[in-house]
Amino acid sequence: MELDFEIDKITESIENAETGEKFDTLVLPVTKADLEEATKKNGWFFDWKLELFETEHQVYKLVTEKEPQTIQGLVSLEKLRDHVFMHLIENAQSNRGKGKKYIGVCGNLTAFGCKISKDYGFDGIIAFEPKTALIPHYQKTLGAVLISDRRMAIFEEDSLVLLNKYFPETEAES
Repeated sequence: MELDFEIDKITESIENAETGEKFDTLVLPVTKADLEEATKKNGWFFDWKLELFETEHQVYKLVTEKEPQTIQGLVSLEKLRDHVFMHLIENAQSNRGKGKKYIGVCGNLTAFGCKISKDYGFDGIIAFEPKTALIPHYQKTLGAVLISDRRMAIFEEDSLVLLNKYFPETEAES
């Protein structure tokens, strides 16, 4: 599946799109109860129940500390032999388009993939397969490198940039 996610801005957390106010976030494993909210009828593009129950992927949600019950975005990750593969990533409907509530959601979730990779001892390396038209965007915003026809990777140096922005405590432990 080709990923089509917007990196609107690399932030230090997520920001209110209108006011610029920053919000502390948590990235937590998705539960069965969370999936009642994360359905196509509630504006999600992907079938997150399928990701959680019918794959070996790990599914995580991004929430703010102030509103931990409201999912701002979701990501599906898989531990492979020497890196983490990002299968799916999606903003909540309220964080898409011109009237979006928060910016920085997909950047935060991508950085979380890098954090998981670092935790596994993979130097923060993640890979994903974007839509072809978005390759230049991910090269510019994430430092992602094209490693095959459609597969991209974020290697250690650019992973550290994301980790320093979104998870500075991770780098302090290194």
